[in-house]
Amino acid sequence: MTRKPTDQPPVAADDAPLNPERRRLLGGIALAGAVLSLGSCRAPDESRPAASETSANTLDTLLRQHIQQVVVLYAENRSFNNLFAHFPGLAQPLKDLDSPEYRQRDRDGSLLTTLPPIWGGLAPHVQNVDGQHYQIGEDAITGLPNRPFALHTPDGAPLPQGVVTRDLVHRFYENQLQINGGRNDGFVAWGNTGAMVMGHYANNADNLRLWQLAQQYTLCDNFFMGAFGGSFLNHQYLVAAQPPFYPDAEQRPGKFQLAQVEGDDPTGIRPVLTDNTPVSAMQGRAKFAAPDALTPDFWAVNTIGPAYAPAFNHDAHNPQLADADSPTTLPPQVHLTIGDTLSAAGVDWAWYAGGWQLALDGHGDGDHHVFPESPNFQIHHQPFNYFQNFAPGTPARQQHLRDAGIGESANGNHFIAAIEAGTLPPVSFYKPQGDLNMHAGYSSVEAGDRHLARIVEALQKSPQWPHMLVVITVDENGGWWDHVAPPKGDRWGPGSRIPALLVSPFAKKGFVDHTIYDTGSIQRFLTRRFGLAKLPGIVMRDQAMIAAGGPPPGDLTAALQFDIS
Repeated sequence: MTRKPTDQPPVAADDAPLNPERRRLLGGIALAGAVLSLGSCRAPDESRPAASETSANTLDTLLRQHIQQVVVLYAENRSFNNLFAHFPGLAQPLKDLDSPEYRQRDRDGSLLTTLPPIWGGLAPHVQNVDGQHYQIGEDAITGLPNRPFALHTPDGAPLPQGVVTRDLVHRFYENQLQINGGRNDGFVAWGNTGAMVMGHYANNADNLRLWQLAQQYTLCDNFFMGAFGGSFLNHQYLVAAQPPFYPDAEQRPGKFQLAQVEGDDPTGIRPVLTDNTPVSAMQGRAKFAAPDALTPDFWAVNTIGPAYAPAFNHDAHNPQLADADSPTTLPPQVHLTIGDTLSAAGVDWAWYAGGWQLALDGHGDGDHHVFPESPNFQIHHQPFNYFQNFAPGTPARQQHLRDAGIGESANGNHFIAAIEAGTLPPVSFYKPQGDLNMHAGYSSVEAGDRHLARIVEALQKSPQWPHMLVVITVDENGGWWDHVAPPKGDRWGPGSRIPALLVSPFAKKGFVDHTIYDTGSIQRFLTRRFGLAKLPGIVMRDQAMIAAGGPPPGDLTAALQFDIS
């Protein structure tokens, strides 16, 4: 029997003139919410008059006056603890590492006596960092106590941020099992790297450029990834606030990607395990009985490819298309995105992707000896490429999906060149190339940190800087543990806590913002600033979080301040 989802979202047309239904969807203006606090352009000053009495209408006027460019720098796969565990001023700092609340449990619910080995090794491949050779195998670090720990080498020295560690599992079902209802005690049991998930970098205050930026501007310490799981789904949430959908997947190639969950409820979160799954996490990772890119009711929640090149495969007759008969290809998506709502409001925008043109030319990844400039391009990190509205040959694709080039100079990186020329559109999303995005397994923290700092430096020197807001965050936690429970939301999230920084002449200086945010808060800000219609997924998330007894996620304005004297 084919299952149909309830409450499927409205769909988008192309850039043709608006029909009445599309006009209704896109024409609404998101109304201002509760009164929000404003301060001066200096650090927050409690002696100033009651800024909290500033009206929402006044704030909207100030946003329109002062924020002309919004730039989103979207890096990869780090939990908040992994990078900012000991940052001063946090609402819920990482306490004594021996705290009982941080201990991990096995898959049967029992308390682990020690942490397992680091399955596969912490840094299994030989690499040279600052003149030192590193290769840290599975047997090098064992017997760790059941608690969080600072990542280190076998001799106990802090692990350099320049070492590329192995990757960790970060997927839709695993993330929910790891969160375990907010206890965050299933990260080891449902991960694939044993003890490694509990690690964080110990000397970020000295070595991390993002740490220095956080000290100067605003760090958000209650910012959660919009969706449970991995990069694919969280990129989709960034642009559409919902997962993609595969119609009638049970009768099409998508049937080979359907998850099997325990019980008859397709919304269940416990996949069926194989008979040979180790009983304990001390013996190895859990194994699922079926692929799980699609839920049993056909929502795409784990990595699956787009219908258009660059793709995981290609149509035999048209290289601009993916193979529609492959189970790894998702049909073109037709629901609304933030790009649609921006375009409908007459607001120009662009998605800048590092290595985009190289990937279109077939050289986005591969042998670095043949293509030294190969940027390790990630196909599933390009969310707009999944949508019919941005298909090859459409005006929207030509205008909005832009090649950022490669490298870290304006000569090779077209995004940096646009920054320096002052030609960024009002809204820009930047996706760094793979080897500069901080993703464990193929990028280091140091490489991503250096690159983001280089981008911010260019933005600060840009002629557009005086009216700019820069949001720096990651797509998801990358499987790394975090101790702060995400708030209750809807079926899709929020997931684990991730780092987020706001950098702007109007960001509060030296400020830690404790407001609850998720990835959709970026959309909430854009919706408010540019008078856009709210996407259905944002409405659903807000309603779900209110129904759960908590506030809906904020729209980032609590981190901003304007001189209204």
